[in-house]
Amino acid sequence: MAKTAAITGAASGIGRAAVQRLVAAGWTVAGLDLPGPRLDALAAEAGPGFRPMPCDVAEAAQVAAAFEALAATTPALDALICCAGVLRSGKMAEMPVEEFDRVMSVNVRGTWLCARAAFPLLRQAARPEAPARVVLLSSIAALRPKVISGAYAASKAAVSQLCRVMAAEWAPEGILVNALAPGTVDTPMVRAMADPSVGKGYQPSGASPVGRIAQAEDVVDVIQFLLSDAARYVAGTTIPVDGGTQAAFIPPGSR
Repeated sequence: MAKTAAITGAASGIGRAAVQRLVAAGWTVAGLDLPGPRLDALAAEAGPGFRPMPCDVAEAAQVAAAFEALAATTPALDALICCAGVLRSGKMAEMPVEEFDRVMSVNVRGTWLCARAAFPLLRQAARPEAPARVVLLSSIAALRPKVISGAYAASKAAVSQLCRVMAAEWAPEGILVNALAPGTVDTPMVRAMADPSVGKGYQPSGASPVGRIAQAEDVVDVIQFLLSDAARYVAGTTIPVDGGTQAAFIPPGSR
């Protein structure tokens, strides 16, 4: 019997790579993202194992409707992967309120809304020998914040704390909750920030001590581990996937 997953932020970046990986492995995947050409293109590419679900995860009514529709055909959910996120940059004294609110609404509220809506389906799938899984996308910014992206860092720190509390509350129900903290990843969101008119001085962390930035597939590898039997005793942690970026400060010119 095919396993089932719901992935938010499914049409781009890490979410898109996760959809492709799981569908190729035989999973049935519901992909939540804003309606538009990116979601349509993924639906055409991914094939019959993928079900596109247009949804703004920051909107409670839309999230409730999406998971009600999912429950009508998929009464049990083996995994939820929350990849939906936005990045808005700017100095704390200058950031517009609406940009701050959007970051918090999508990254924190959206993650919580989707996890809450998915909970009954995850609990239905959970078995003692095969727990259901939740993987949340935090960020290395939650562990090592930097200037110009304070709102984003705060939102991802909140995601890591949600992970810890949900893990403790949901483990007795047979649901394992973990988070990942990627460093700089080559995604459309990060590439868009390279435009000075968008980035407002934002600078990505750049190449890690490993010698490169991450590809989305590097993060999906760790997602796949957290969905596997090998991670059946892992819960409540935020795992850095950053090539050692936050392990130690490397002064300029020291290498």
